[in-house]
Amino acid sequence: MAEQAELRRKLGVFRSKPFERKIRDSLALERASREQHSLARLSRFQNQALRTMKPRTLFQKIWDNHVVHQEAGRQAILYVDLHLVHEVTSPQAFEGLRLENRQVRRPERTIATADHNVPTSDRSLPIADPISKQQIDTLRQNCKEFGITYYDLNDPQQGIVHVIGPELGYTQPGMIIVCGDSHTSTHGAFGALAFGIGTSEVEHVLATQTLLQDKPKTLELRVDGVLKPGVTAKDLILYLIGQITTDGGTGYCVEYTGDAIRSLTMENRMTVCNMSIEAGARAGMIAPDDTTYDYLRGRKFVPKDFEAAVAKWRELPTDPGAEYDKSLVFQAADIAPQVTWGTNPGLVVSVNSHVPNPADFADATDQKTAAAALEYMGLKGGEPITDLKLDRVFIGSCTNARIEDLRAAAEVAKGRKVSEHVNAMVVPGSGQVKIQAEQEGLDKVFREAGFDWREAGCSMCLAMNPDKLAPGERCASTSNRNFEGRQGKGGRTHLVSPAMAAAAAIAGHFVDIRDWG
Repeated sequence: MAEQAELRRKLGVFRSKPFERKIRDSLALERASREQHSLARLSRFQNQALRTMKPRTLFQKIWDNHVVHQEAGRQAILYVDLHLVHEVTSPQAFEGLRLENRQVRRPERTIATADHNVPTSDRSLPIADPISKQQIDTLRQNCKEFGITYYDLNDPQQGIVHVIGPELGYTQPGMIIVCGDSHTSTHGAFGALAFGIGTSEVEHVLATQTLLQDKPKTLELRVDGVLKPGVTAKDLILYLIGQITTDGGTGYCVEYTGDAIRSLTMENRMTVCNMSIEAGARAGMIAPDDTTYDYLRGRKFVPKDFEAAVAKWRELPTDPGAEYDKSLVFQAADIAPQVTWGTNPGLVVSVNSHVPNPADFADATDQKTAAAALEYMGLKGGEPITDLKLDRVFIGSCTNARIEDLRAAAEVAKGRKVSEHVNAMVVPGSGQVKIQAEQEGLDKVFREAGFDWREAGCSMCLAMNPDKLAPGERCASTSNRNFEGRQGKGGRTHLVSPAMAAAAAIAGHFVDIRDWG
């Protein structure tokens, strides 16, 4: 109890009457309208009515299927199918439940794991950082108290929450999925509406299994054609962000369409949807298809009558003739391997290009942003990207730490050695990914090349665990954010694909993977 009191003091849990009213109202409405039924199930009458409506997008269908209550001019109350929880954004939410003597409304609809603060080195050793240890211990205790499934550090199914959700089959088409983490959009790759929420909203979902939301607009990003050899899903999404900028998706839910998207594997689709947030979007989605169903088939928590579920999921894709609020079209042939040079993911160029000069930008604000980015990154306009020498390489994160990512990096690293002046590490996205990689011998490839092979976790994606950059260190990273200090105070981050990162580790500088021999 003393530890809980101290945690409460540190977290500063405050209650407000409006917040309490929201929870009470949501509970009453959810209980009255959906006591025994998932909102995802439409009645026969509803299906007949919907067939008479105008064509709808994937987003619109999922939104309509989940509205518990809607009043004109007010936020919709949405039913939540799956709630993902980790150790960083949940302590205050659970404490809020205790303060009001509430229980978790649907504990079977919530799963939890520790990922942000976990050490990726020897798991047999105690966690050195007291705050990290407290957060992980608190999550474990909270899940036990409230009856929530928790994947602990030594569980082989533990890992980054946005990796384990799909691989265990929790993530499914047509769902609304939320988590106190911005990269929840990853799950949109399955044709789900998935987005990050704040800590007070985490509490709201725990208490009511619903969420109050404003309805975003819809943005179609269509990529026609076929990606060239050496160009990956990571290059595709970095290119799109560079084209529309980091606020181009603000206020929108993005649906990715086109031949280039349809040809991606599920793990590649997750990479694309993961970084929708870096374009400013509320969420990113890809319509489910046979690629989706083949990935899910046989996974642990998919519906028992899987083929019946597939039949329902086939109704989700956007109807012919449905209109988006905005549509943009791009050509896959225009995309080359990408490298970020600045301090946001939109500051990105092709690997065979140069670091821009501030004068290259027409807008005065963009010029100032570029100048500040160059100063922080220790770069000069006009430098060839391939001349940039590296100190660190990180292959991991919820963007690129799945088995296909590790295979791509291992293919580059096989039979080669990491440059003497580079410290390189590979961090699997989950315990299952680690096990599979070791069964395939990928760990041996990495170790023999000089990479550090780690346990599953968020690792160097963010400076919340022991894996950090030192001030001034330059890193090629397969993660999703290159903000100032993101990987450690004064650290300089360049975002790239797994293959590009592996090649850079070996060469000691960026190289064009298309020329890799």
